[in-house]
Amino acid sequence: MEEADNMTNEKLMAFARVATEFSYAPYSKFQVGAALLTEDGEVFTGCNVENASYGATNCAERTALFKAVSEGKRNFIKIAVAAKDGSPAYPCGVCLQVMNEFMPEGSVLVEENGQIIEYTLRQLLPKGFSLQQSTTKTE
Repeated sequence: MEEADNMTNEKLMAFARVATEFSYAPYSKFQVGAALLTEDGEVFTGCNVENASYGATNCAERTALFKAVSEGKRNFIKIAVAAKDGSPAYPCGVCLQVMNEFMPEGSVLVEENGQIIEYTLRQLLPKGFSLQQSTTKTE
């Protein structure tokens, strides 16, 4: 396990690129991988898994998040997202909302024109729905 402080953006993106190799994308042909960094330095990877029933498809980001949560992890620092073809792979709205549940102060790494760009989750999802909002009652 690598300490979170020693995990560079380049290393995390490299994990995401490797994860693209496991993608199952026969419909879109858009192979995506993700690498999620926990606060204790563990990395969980995921890939997109498509289905003929498109609603049953799961994105790489959610695959990584769900794997980590299913292993008892809850606190994440950042997630890197890579497309096998090198194009930018921005998280969809559903993935951003799931990230908001577990890493509202986290960041997202995306490759753009060969550069790794880091966004805060708040930049990509400025008004995400949260548990606090869902438990607040209006009068």
